[in-house]
Amino acid sequence: MNIGVTGSLSSGKSTVVKLLAKKNYKVFSADKIVKSLYRSYSFKRKLKKKFKIEGKNVLKEVREKLSDKSLKLKFLGNFIQPMVRKKMFKFLKNNKTKNKILEIPLLVENRLMKYFDIIILVSAPKNVRLKRYLQSGGKKFFFDLLDKNQITIKKKVKHCDFIIVNNKTKKYLYRRTNVIMNNI
Repeated sequence: MNIGVTGSLSSGKSTVVKLLAKKNYKVFSADKIVKSLYRSYSFKRKLKKKFKIEGKNVLKEVREKLSDKSLKLKFLGNFIQPMVRKKMFKFLKNNKTKNKILEIPLLVENRLMKYFDIIILVSAPKNVRLKRYLQSGGKKFFFDLLDKNQITIKKKVKHCDFIIVNNKTKKYLYRRTNVIMNNI
């Protein structure tokens, strides 16, 4: 079984995936793949060439280019997403006989629904998500930029089998996640 977990920025997707992973599922995280790409020398080299980045701190320069609007998030996404998708397909192929959970924030935006038996949407009010993002060291500018890159929850709901509204405690989130797992 392939379970997709999607949702807005800082909605609690990773926490839900951690809970589900305890049920002996193989886990794929698009966010972790992106982080590993930024640590890869070959990726940094390609990124530098593609977006004319001069310095050694590639991630910092990408953020600066996004901040000063000399780089559009859409172009950066179009560069990175095919690499993440390739890793996703490899993960699915290598784990054919196992139950899998894939955390993909832009699952619906990238029209990946056909690869999943079940899709879980994790949502939270924008003010709650912003507070979480800032507490984790993020900047409001990037929250707004990344949040605009995602479609509305109303549009995502149409493609999801289960919805978890994560606006309460972790204990509540755990209970909701367990209810869903018992229904699967």
